[in-house]
Amino acid sequence: MTIGFSELRRNLAILYEGEVYTVMEWQHRKAPKAPPTLTLKLRHVKSGNVFEKKMPGTHRLTPAPIDTRSCQYLYFDGDSHTFMDTETYEQFVVPAEVLGDATRYIVEGEKIDVLIYEGAPIAVELPVFVLLKVEHAEPAVKGDTATGALKKITTNTGLELMVPLFINEGDQLKIDTRDGRYIERVR
Repeated sequence: MTIGFSELRRNLAILYEGEVYTVMEWQHRKAPKAPPTLTLKLRHVKSGNVFEKKMPGTHRLTPAPIDTRSCQYLYFDGDSHTFMDTETYEQFVVPAEVLGDATRYIVEGEKIDVLIYEGAPIAVELPVFVLLKVEHAEPAVKGDTATGALKKITTNTGLELMVPLFINEGDQLKIDTRDGRYIERVR
């Protein structure tokens, strides 16, 4: 089975030149009077090295044979994160380098899918939207009410982003994990 560029998503494990990589980012371009190109930013599963690969935009990719485990995120311990398999109650450690930016969207106690290749965790599959609590919010300046005015906040996971002025500390926000964008206040 192969997939095209339209089926790519973050942390998808693929086979490329006989090795397993996870997709970090991708871009498909179709320039006028030129063939389409696909640029992939890939992380090699075994070494952790990051590569950028360019290929024809019509190139088909092969998904890697991986297992997906439904897990609960337990805690962070300095340089690693501990998860528990919700079926077997087995606990295992995932190095911080494997999770990368995903740690900004994971809250203790949250259920999340962990991708396993040859018995080792290689990535997590984030939900499209997560709920995060505002830990720190800059005060809104009186008179700074122009259309689209924003201020900087920090969530309980350490994610910093720009939000509308009416957001306060303690608010729950719906965040898009694909681009780290504020969607709405949930309360």
